[in-house]
Amino acid sequence: MRVRDRLGIDEAFQRRLTRAMQLTLVGLLFVGVERRNPGIVVNTLLGLGVTQLPSLLERDYDIPLDAGLTLWITTAAFLHALGTVGIPGTEATFYRSTTWWDHMTHALSSSLVAAVGYTTVRALDEHNEHIDIPPRFMFVFILSFVMAFGVVWELLEFGIGLVTASLGSDGFLIQFGVGDTMLDLLFNTAGGFVVAVWGQAYLTDVAGVLRDKLDSRDDDSAGGAT
Repeated sequence: MRVRDRLGIDEAFQRRLTRAMQLTLVGLLFVGVERRNPGIVVNTLLGLGVTQLPSLLERDYDIPLDAGLTLWITTAAFLHALGTVGIPGTEATFYRSTTWWDHMTHALSSSLVAAVGYTTVRALDEHNEHIDIPPRFMFVFILSFVMAFGVVWELLEFGIGLVTASLGSDGFLIQFGVGDTMLDLLFNTAGGFVVAVWGQAYLTDVAGVLRDKLDSRDDDSAGGAT
């Protein structure tokens, strides 16, 4: 049984919560504009873009995501954007004033990266008879995929930090030192571990739809060739 079923959270409530976070992101965007804070504006716009991915996948690619997966994606984007907003009455942000905020958002974001990797690889495994990925290797693959992505992300943060510092501006992505980077990588791995263990329960349907898309594309190609 899924966690949301045990908690008695129905799809209607999940969709309302998703919509509330999207509307809040719009409000945060205006906060960033009013404060002339490029970090808030950029991160909020990125968050709003990410929250539109489920609708884009369903509309343009016929890959529906249920309310729970949509809420998962929206929560990760929302908490990241919220972390860049200053706390009213102070100059601090949640990222700077709350030590665990950065680790929480890294774990959530890495779980989404792991979900993408799991869904894609499982769909390819089921689609192509020449590909055979044992369950144990899938577990290792997800962790390795997330760890590699995490290293690239930290390098990106470091590079953006150098560029924005040279321009005399606050970074859009914030690093707090080597120790913090190591903790970020640790929490990235934790997010990947969660998906590696419970991915089958939540992502099987999406992987199945993607597999059917691949099968249909091959059938169309074969039909066109004849």
